[in-house]
Amino acid sequence: MKILITGANGFIGSSLCKSLSSFKIIKAERHNWSDLLAGVDCVIHLASLVHAHNKSTKESFAEYRSVNVIKTLAFAKNAISAGVKRFIFISSIKVNGEFTKARIRYSPDDIPAPQSIYAMSKLEAEEGLRALAESSNMELVIVRLPLVYGPGVRANFLSMMDNLQRGLPLPFANIDNKRSFVFIDNVIDLLIKLIEHPKAAGETFLVSDDEDVSTSNLLLDISRELGCPVKLIYIPQWLLIFIFKVMRRDHLRAQLLESMQIDIRKTKELLNWTPPVKYLDGIKKTVRAHLENNQTLSK
Repeated sequence: MKILITGANGFIGSSLCKSLSSFKIIKAERHNWSDLLAGVDCVIHLASLVHAHNKSTKESFAEYRSVNVIKTLAFAKNAISAGVKRFIFISSIKVNGEFTKARIRYSPDDIPAPQSIYAMSKLEAEEGLRALAESSNMELVIVRLPLVYGPGVRANFLSMMDNLQRGLPLPFANIDNKRSFVFIDNVIDLLIKLIEHPKAAGETFLVSDDEDVSTSNLLLDISRELGCPVKLIYIPQWLLIFIFKVMRRDHLRAQLLESMQIDIRKTKELLNWTPPVKYLDGIKKTVRAHLENNQTLSK
C-alpha cells in the first residue's frame, strides 16, 4: 500500500513515518504535494499553518486560508483525479471551540464553534473536503487533535518543561480545570488504524489519552519526572484572567485556566480502539527524552 504524508518532517509526521515500515511511504512537502500522487492509495494530510506571526488580522486570515484551505482543497482535487482511495485530514479540536464548561465534553457531533482564525480555516477546509468527497469516490476521514505531546515536543509544552527546570515560581496552584491531551504514540496508533479501517470512511474522530488533568496536576506530574520541586503559588483566578488580558495572551488564559475535555467514545467504539499509552507513561517518556536531549546539547 502506498501512502503519501504531507508535513512528514514535522513533530507528528516524523514519528508517523518511522512507524509505517509495512507501507510504502512518500514524504511530501508543500511545493510538490500534487506531483507525487500517482499510484497513492491513502493521503495523510498533516501539513498546516499553525502560527502566522507579526501579521495584521487581515494578513493572517489570508495566509491561513491560503495554506489551510485553498492549497488543501486544490491538493484534494488532485488526489481525486489521481484515484486516491482515502484522504485523512488532520484538523484541530479548536474547530469545536477553545474551552468546555461545567465538565461538558466536546464530541464529533457538536456544532462547530471556532474562535480563532486558525480554527476557522481548519473548519472551512473540513467543509470543503466533505463536499469534494461527497461528489467523488475518495473517502474522507477527519481527525481533530488537542495538544499533542511526546519526545521532541515544542512550543508551549517545551517552555513549560524548561520553566519547571529553572525553578521559576508559577501562579497555578489549585487551578481546578480539566484538560484533554494526547501522547504522540496514541496519535500514531490511531492514524495507522484509520488507513484501512472500513468504518472510518466519512467520519470525524476526536482523540485524547482518555484521561483529563488539571494544569496544576500536569505541572506536578512533569516536575516529578524532571526531579525538580515545583513552585506553585496561589493567585486568585480573576487576577490571572486580568493579567492575561492586559498581556493580550487570551489564548494562554484558555490553555492554562479553562477546561477543555474531549469525548472519545465514538473513536473507541466504532474503531474498537483504545489509547495504548497511559497519560503518566506518556509524561515519563516525554520528560526522559527532554532530559536526554539537554544532556546531549550540554556535551
